[in-house]
Amino acid sequence: MTAARRRTVPEAHDGATRECIERAIDHIWERYSEPVSLDELSKSALLSRFHFARTFRDITGVTPGRFLSAVRIHQAKGMLINTSRTITDISSAVGYQSLGSFTNYFTQSVGMPPSQFRHLAEGAALGLPPPQRHLHAARGTAAAVTISFPRGCSGLRVYVGIFPSPILQSPPVAAKIIDAADGHPVRCVLPNVPPGTWFVHAVAAARATGLDRRSRQLLFVDRRDAVAVAAHAALRVSMRLRPRRRTDPPILLALPDLRALPHSRPVADQAG
Repeated sequence: MTAARRRTVPEAHDGATRECIERAIDHIWERYSEPVSLDELSKSALLSRFHFARTFRDITGVTPGRFLSAVRIHQAKGMLINTSRTITDISSAVGYQSLGSFTNYFTQSVGMPPSQFRHLAEGAALGLPPPQRHLHAARGTAAAVTISFPRGCSGLRVYVGIFPSPILQSPPVAAKIIDAADGHPVRCVLPNVPPGTWFVHAVAAARATGLDRRSRQLLFVDRRDAVAVAAHAALRVSMRLRPRRRTDPPILLALPDLRALPHSRPVADQAG
């Protein structure tokens, strides 16, 4: 029987160190359209280059370069839905010099090309993203995933999937959507997970409270890193959703509708 281990979390580092990494992440969000070097980011964090690179990965789960790439695609998603700018213009605006490279990376990350993603803004329905096919899936195992929820939060719709990346991006090897009506832990089984080392992601959304935040959604997430799956071995994964942090990489995969169920009672608003 195999149990997934929890990723290295920010609480393992002191507050001053986390603030240093958050400064670098703020720098990425401000300068994503420009070439951003590791030296530049380490200086913004006031850390040595080596210490910064190691600590950034410890806290976020990815390298600074991968975080930057994820921010660029995330910003491109927003521009595709919220503006009428051409795809060529958006590609340049998020730091790509080649439209072909942008289109390929966007498609790999989001699960569809930019033009199709833009079509979602026109009301096109999006189903559950198809899992990645593996030659040895028949020898895979079933992953039993138990998900717990923040206190006072009920009626959430949760996307849970197993991915080859610490960033929630296409394609999953297995995925499901589950509804949690009463706030109690829920359990689901993801079948045919092939042998390998994977990352388990869970994400849910709820409306923020407050009259001035009607259009905003709060994201609740969790992740398990380096989950080793062996053929025919039982796998159990326990997850607990929490409000998304600034140090979490952006979610790139085009997810199905995760709007909370009608009787949702989200926890108090937290920045994320």
